[in-house]
Amino acid sequence: MLNLKRPDGIGAGTQRRSLDLLNQLNQQSLDLRGGNSELAARIASYELAYRMQTEATEAVDVGSEPESIQKLYGLDDKRTEYFGRQCLLTRRLLERGVRFVQLYSGGGPDSWDAHVDVPDNHGRHSFEIDQPIAALMADLKRQGMWDQTLLIWGGEFGRTPTSEGVNKPGRDHNHYGFTMWLAGGGVKGGQRIGATDETGFQAVERRLHVSDLHATILHLLGLDHERLTFLHEGLDQRLTGVQPRRVIQEVLA
Repeated sequence: MLNLKRPDGIGAGTQRRSLDLLNQLNQQSLDLRGGNSELAARIASYELAYRMQTEATEAVDVGSEPESIQKLYGLDDKRTEYFGRQCLLTRRLLERGVRFVQLYSGGGPDSWDAHVDVPDNHGRHSFEIDQPIAALMADLKRQGMWDQTLLIWGGEFGRTPTSEGVNKPGRDHNHYGFTMWLAGGGVKGGQRIGATDETGFQAVERRLHVSDLHATILHLLGLDHERLTFLHEGLDQRLTGVQPRRVIQEVLA
């Protein structure tokens, strides 16, 4: 995590006074602009950044966890260490009241974007995440946090069922059919909703729009997607858009 330490020569008091002055000037600007929500969010982000400098150092110290927990998440294996560290850090952040955590798998030059060799690519990345994500789920249950935590796993598309080019075992992007899973608080586990055709090219059974997923997530968080609005450029907007969307009832426990 970058920039947790203050610059050399800047003490806590000096930094606090600088932020107080900055917040005062920003607040004056906000008052002149009639409660601009983007500026208000920027003001809040400065204060959050300051609090992170004072509190995040301890939270991100996964090395303080017992050896058994580190092994549970796969930190003793180079293949699972990177994502395992993210999953363990997630649990530590949730314990400290962080409400939203986003994890990334396959970042950098070697991503899940398997245009060349999908068996090798997906085999390696699946191995990297399998133990850590299972450990996170088990740990949330052990810590009594399972029913209060919603886990969402997915990406923006799947892969085509046919090879990409002659003698190439890669697969192209496919937005016509792909899978996501949900677990944790409020979710009825152990079921499959929908299906693709026999080749896996497109969804043919119980096809759902991404905004239906958004409506379901909001419902699980206790929010009505039809009543939740935000002011943007003078208009009340909805996260699920203007088209009719629905909560996926089968997901609910």
